[in-house]
Amino acid sequence: MLIFTFILGTLIGSFINCVVYRIEEDKSFIKGRSYCPNCKETIKTIDLIPIISFLFLKGKCRNCGSKISLQYPLVEFVVGILFATMFLVSDTSTLGFIEVIYYYLIFSLLTVIFIYDLKHYIIPDKMVFSAIGLSSLWQLLLLVLGLTSWFNVGVFLLSGLLAGGFFLIIFSISKGKWMGFGDVKLAFFMGLFLGMPKILVALFSSFAMGAIISVIMMGLKKKEIKSEIPFGPFLVSGTLVAFLWGGEILSWYLSLLR
Repeated sequence: MLIFTFILGTLIGSFINCVVYRIEEDKSFIKGRSYCPNCKETIKTIDLIPIISFLFLKGKCRNCGSKISLQYPLVEFVVGILFATMFLVSDTSTLGFIEVIYYYLIFSLLTVIFIYDLKHYIIPDKMVFSAIGLSSLWQLLLLVLGLTSWFNVGVFLLSGLLAGGFFLIIFSISKGKWMGFGDVKLAFFMGLFLGMPKILVALFSSFAMGAIISVIMMGLKKKEIKSEIPFGPFLVSGTLVAFLWGGEILSWYLSLLR
């Protein structure tokens, strides 16, 4: 199953690369065959095998010889590892593989957000609203099946409102200079998805990683202190950290206070 989920993840990772490119070009990512951005020739099916095709073609287009971005095999590999990890940590005792599929969809959307914001400093509304809608439907499903209560649903909603409200304050005070409005919407999703107290771990992890990477970039003279740095990738990374290890991190932190 781990091998299967890894392969499935690489296939989804390939599709994610397509989605990112199609959003950049303002084209539908549902219709149309994949093609080389340079020569516009349709890519053969045999050249669409995740990771393997990149290695076989030595990172170049079969038709025009232009270089293929390392982003493509890297995203395929990372999403493959992510899917295998999601399968390991998901609880299939209640809703079976429906829960696994739910997490696959959520983190696929987050991967698109991560890549697109990293490249263009913009969080696509389609992706973040899809994530919010999916999380809302998940809470509703649990409620209908009697697997959660209105109180718990309220806690997740409150977590989203508090996280989004916190970022909205930063956005308003700085007039959008410190934080984009896309980050406000993404923070709301994070609270809705993670709930309390994991959202606290996610936010702390996001700011900590953002600070560390910023200092490193300035040390390498890649960025200046006033340079703009996309925060979406850190929010996505913080969400993943909180989802996988939120409980352990909280337990470790509370043990330090005793």
